[in-house]
Amino acid sequence: MSDAVEAVAEDDEKRRIVNRLKRLEGQIRGLQTMIESGKDCEAVLTQIMAAKSALNQVGMHIIGHSMKRCLIDDESKTRDELIDEAIAVFLKYSACIK
Repeated sequence: MSDAVEAVAEDDEKRRIVNRLKRLEGQIRGLQTMIESGKDCEAVLTQIMAAKSALNQVGMHIIGHSMKRCLIDDESKTRDELIDEAIAVFLKYSACIK
């Protein structure tokens, strides 16, 4: 892939991630409003779970994108080393989202 094509793909990826985070920011503001207006606990907790899920999805998206980039760009490591590193990052992140 040419450098220009890679740069466009990278910009698109960043834009998608930022858009997801902006939607999540809106969800958090909505939660603040729900709490300020005295919404019931179940409704608030449902929205908290939705926001948590959205944040986890962003994290997984970033991990997936990073894995692709690392596996393509890092020529100093063997394929097995790259895969081991990618799995370690994934496992570290997935342990945090439980």
